[in-house]
Amino acid sequence: MSVARINNEDFHYTLNGPDSAPVVVLSNSLGTTQAMWAGQVDALRGRFRVLTYDTRGHGLSVKNNGPYAMDQLGNDVVQLLDTLGIKQASFCGISMGGLIGQWLGVNAPQRIDKLIVCNTAARIGTPEGWLDRAALVRSQGMGPVADGTIPRWFTNDFATDQKDMVDAMLSELRQTDAEGYASCCDALAYADFREQIASISVPTLVVAGLHDPVTTPADADFMAQRITGAQRVDLPASHLSNIEANDAFNVAISDFLTQN
Repeated sequence: MSVARINNEDFHYTLNGPDSAPVVVLSNSLGTTQAMWAGQVDALRGRFRVLTYDTRGHGLSVKNNGPYAMDQLGNDVVQLLDTLGIKQASFCGISMGGLIGQWLGVNAPQRIDKLIVCNTAARIGTPEGWLDRAALVRSQGMGPVADGTIPRWFTNDFATDQKDMVDAMLSELRQTDAEGYASCCDALAYADFREQIASISVPTLVVAGLHDPVTTPADADFMAQRITGAQRVDLPASHLSNIEANDAFNVAISDFLTQN
């Protein structure tokens, strides 16, 4: 893992794969780190230069006090690419990372080769819901949020069959910086691309989990119907489909990334 110093703030990232290969950026969900992409790094690094990073407020990246804004989280990606000398990359983001991807597709299309938005929506939840969650975390820490997370992230069967993995992710969530998490909730409260995604012109894949209670297949349909030429894939998973349906997820994104 390496550190990029951007405007006196540290962002932790990892690059895997051949130096001359096309770059694909993987952007984590709320309450996770770049470690969530281990299965995708293994699958992609033979053909791509895979860039993972800890989103602001998460992992080992900067955790300055918020509130954050989606413009800020999107510009973090642009500046990370600038710092690493990467002119253009494909981008794959899940949940919060998928909103960052939509921001990039709308505001920085010249930096994006192909866009993959997974288990996300043009608008996730309501402002009140996110602001209430931010207030809860700031007052009581990560415990109350973590207690109700497993049914949102995974189906019951997966949570039972892969208990050790799920427990490890839940432990990581409990250790997430409370202010960083809350500040990202502030950004999510006002992230709304419903009127903007029709302007996305880069090739786009929209991925949904058939059992996702947070961002449903209907949310994916909404995006795919408004982004010209967008492709759609449903996976047998809940909210973190890249983990629960690892193999199918890897096939879907690899096929899309290698299309001419």
